[in-house]
Amino acid sequence: MRMAETLSYETPPTQASRSWYARVPLYLKILAALILGVAFGEFVSAEEYLRAAFKALKAGGDAVWCAASLQIIRRLRDEGVPVCGHVGLIPPKSTWTGGFKAVGKTLETALLVWRQTKALEEAGAFSAEIEVVPADVASAISKRTSLFMISMGAGAGCDAQYLFATDVLGTNRGHVPRHSKVYRNLAAEYDRLQQERIAAFSELARDIKSGAYPERGHLVDIPKGELDQFLHALDAE
Repeated sequence: MRMAETLSYETPPTQASRSWYARVPLYLKILAALILGVAFGEFVSAEEYLRAAFKALKAGGDAVWCAASLQIIRRLRDEGVPVCGHVGLIPPKSTWTGGFKAVGKTLETALLVWRQTKALEEAGAFSAEIEVVPADVASAISKRTSLFMISMGAGAGCDAQYLFATDVLGTNRGHVPRHSKVYRNLAAEYDRLQQERIAAFSELARDIKSGAYPERGHLVDIPKGELDQFLHALDAE
């Protein structure tokens, strides 16, 4: 069962549809849902977002992540596109919440996150990423919303956890956020592989220069009789 095939939306959401949304977490806990991002700022109009969303679903996505306006989220809902919104620290909109830092550490900002969540509910989203919000605030919100809440640095009281693969695998050479956990150091492995690449091509260059490559075993032979005829033919041209 794919999320894109089972969601049905109405405008505005009725009590029955909200009841359906309340069951979404059950489905998502049973199934692995692939949520593809419709990047904020790369599209302008609702039609552009809609076109990108359909492309994401056609590529195999079950839903789309979208941090655009509520108007655009409603439009996606109206066309049957399952939408995961974003609350708390929203990086492309961080100017409005004071920059790249936690959101929800005061009564005012905690209520802001709650109201963002309720607004997404009303707009027809089925889920929301909640980013860098105090764990107690995120847990309280998660218990009071029908949205499937995906925590990124917002504690274990939500419905799911989300981290960037660059952090998990250790390919991020820059700042690692406090909420991330690094499980491998693939950056060091990539450095080692790069040195191996350089060494291999350096050895090839030396072998070519010295005549060690190509060796006899690397060559294609031609029968002597055929070669003699070929050379004769060349001389006759």
